[in-house]
Amino acid sequence: MKLTLGFSPCPNDTFIFDALIHHKIDTEGLEFEVFYDDVETLNQKALRGELDITKLSYHAFAYVADKYILLDAGSALGFGVGPMLISKKDYAAQGSVDEIIANLSSQISNLKIGIPGKYTTANFLLGLAFPEATNKQEIVFSEIENSLLQEKIDIGLIIHENRFTYQDKGLKKIIDLGDYWEKRTGCPIPLGGIVANRNLPVDVQHKINRVLRKSVEFAFANPKSGLEFIRSHAQEMSEEVMYKHIELYVNQYSVDLGEQGRKAIKLLFDTATEKNVIPEIKKDLFLTAV
Repeated sequence: MKLTLGFSPCPNDTFIFDALIHHKIDTEGLEFEVFYDDVETLNQKALRGELDITKLSYHAFAYVADKYILLDAGSALGFGVGPMLISKKDYAAQGSVDEIIANLSSQISNLKIGIPGKYTTANFLLGLAFPEATNKQEIVFSEIENSLLQEKIDIGLIIHENRFTYQDKGLKKIIDLGDYWEKRTGCPIPLGGIVANRNLPVDVQHKINRVLRKSVEFAFANPKSGLEFIRSHAQEMSEEVMYKHIELYVNQYSVDLGEQGRKAIKLLFDTATEKNVIPEIKKDLFLTAV
């Protein structure tokens, strides 16, 4: 059975999917036609229901839960992994998270903010922390730093490997929005997950989940196995930065969400629904046990 599969070229995704798409594990008869896209392009494809299996932002999942169901394997959740607000100039005084938010809230409506996509979890967290932040410009995540340096925007909302590179370019951290979430909830921040189309038979959904879990487990057991594949998509990243990226986003929740992972995702959606950030979700989010 051949299925369409979309994920990003970022090291965490290529690390996770290497064994699956290169048949280093038993894929139980599944074959994959792979599409590599940035996360917001994947979110848009999910909104159109184009792919059988796809990586997407948890924010976007809220809008496609009628079309897709979340797999237990492959997610990116964690502590200290959240999106960050950065700038070229100083806009917020140093202090606690609450003090920084209070200081920046008074001026953020007048600042242009570069975001990596409307449906990214990063943008969702930005809206929770700074509802006054309305002057936003969508920019491919890898171009946000340059847009700041060229003063096309005042503040940048960064994700992925930019966490490791912004300081080298003289840019300054304002606030880690993952830290904001963690201090308020005690839960890991749900960033992205892997979903399967609900039109697929339930036994196929479970097969995809099993195969994906085996792929993650293979990657953990053989971390250098996919090095050339990961490097080929890593946009001139050094090997050190590649593996820092992987260590940050691939963890026990990538093997299996578990009770804590599911709790964090449900809390994210419940909070967003209460604040009218996302529509009410009427479908079960998670793959049911068999």
